[in-house]
Amino acid sequence: MARGNITFVVFVCFSSCLVVSAKRPHIVFIVADDLGFNDVGFRNPDMITPNIDKLANEGVIFDSAYVLPVCSPSRSAFMSGIYPFKTGLQHIVIGAAQNVCLPLNLTILPQQLKKVGYATHIIGKWHLGFCNWNCTPTYRGFDSYLGYYNADEDYYKHTIAGFYDLHENETPGWNFNGKYSAYFFAERAQQIITNHNAEQPLFLYLPFQNVHAPIEVPPKYANMYPHVRNWGRQNFCGMVTILDEAIGNITQTLKDKGLYEDTLILLTADNGAELVAYGNNWPLRGGKHTLWEGGTRVTSFMSGYGLQETGITHTGLLHAVDWMPTLIGAAGAEQVPGIDGINQWDSIRLNQPSKRTEFIYNLDDFYIPTQGHAGIRMGDWKLPLGYPGSIDGWYEPMNDTKDTPLTKNIFPNTGDSPARLFNVIEDPRELNDRAADFPDIVQNLTARINEYRKSYVKANYPKHSEKAVDKAKQNGGVWSPGWC
Repeated sequence: MARGNITFVVFVCFSSCLVVSAKRPHIVFIVADDLGFNDVGFRNPDMITPNIDKLANEGVIFDSAYVLPVCSPSRSAFMSGIYPFKTGLQHIVIGAAQNVCLPLNLTILPQQLKKVGYATHIIGKWHLGFCNWNCTPTYRGFDSYLGYYNADEDYYKHTIAGFYDLHENETPGWNFNGKYSAYFFAERAQQIITNHNAEQPLFLYLPFQNVHAPIEVPPKYANMYPHVRNWGRQNFCGMVTILDEAIGNITQTLKDKGLYEDTLILLTADNGAELVAYGNNWPLRGGKHTLWEGGTRVTSFMSGYGLQETGITHTGLLHAVDWMPTLIGAAGAEQVPGIDGINQWDSIRLNQPSKRTEFIYNLDDFYIPTQGHAGIRMGDWKLPLGYPGSIDGWYEPMNDTKDTPLTKNIFPNTGDSPARLFNVIEDPRELNDRAADFPDIVQNLTARINEYRKSYVKANYPKHSEKAVDKAKQNGGVWSPGWC
């Protein structure tokens, strides 16, 4: 054999060996429900979150990570990489008796990871529809499921709107009745990790119930905040701390199993804090249900495997639709074509500028005054059009007051008017509306929103169905699929 051919063969072999030996990381994707921008210790020293703080400080904190104003839209973006206004899920959330789910023609994150050998598990909140079995987690790429389909269950009774909503795969999880969800969600995650074959990559999706209302927590956690005199805020803080403890227990189990060094952990909130439920987004404006920064700019970070620069804050733009392609990128799996998300893995792991220069906060023409109407971010500029959401203002933590902000329709519901313009780099608190100063920017950003509107899908927000109630009654008082 000629020397040149030998060199070629060696090169091919070496390249092949690199491909074969490339390690796919284990991935833990944590979603903290309604966690505020100011509800973690690394921003607010009053909060007791040592495990979250350690992960964040040893990883990459995202200073400009954005989501949708409420739950179902954000979760649909996490799983599909597509803006909710293109799937009909942009308006409020999926109700318990609504005949709708994340469109079944979409390839979602666990399905793509399974193609490259991942074991996939979900523990916690689904909230992407359940009227048909095909809408539910174990039919959409997850190997196992322990959690609930809806939004704001009782933490102990696991009931919503009069029916039980805790499920283990396809059966009711009656044996968890009376147990606080953060405890057994963490225990199930620990069981999965302990029993997992370390040679197979693991994807663990952990959309926790904490810290969404109702305000419920074992007293010992609330008692860790004796300086907080507001009952609601004190118990809310306890709910954050029990979430932190759960994350710490899961992290320790990864270490005990020998998986921690090979695990990439992503944590994000699904929207800003619910101010009327004692959460806090200080110093940002507004909260959940709004297009203000307090409703859409959230606590988020990555920690663990693959990150080349750590202990830093990444300032580049990131959006909920980016998490699917970014985690796929970290896993070395094939990207899904035609989505809105951008693979930001190299930007994050190498601390390079974000590949994103703009995003849509939301487009929602279904006029009910509970969340914002339309908004865009391009570079430093943010343009909300029309009604921005149901609550406005700036609120410090409610440690010493009995009052929470009142939800109120502050602004007239008049379509795209008025237009507001903020430079959110110079003015992250959105104090100074610059629309009158820069009419050309307002015009350009409005035109860009209108380009996005060409792919707008009308909100799929049907009336509640009595068939769902009948099905729950037939199934022993449990919210169940099979009625659409």
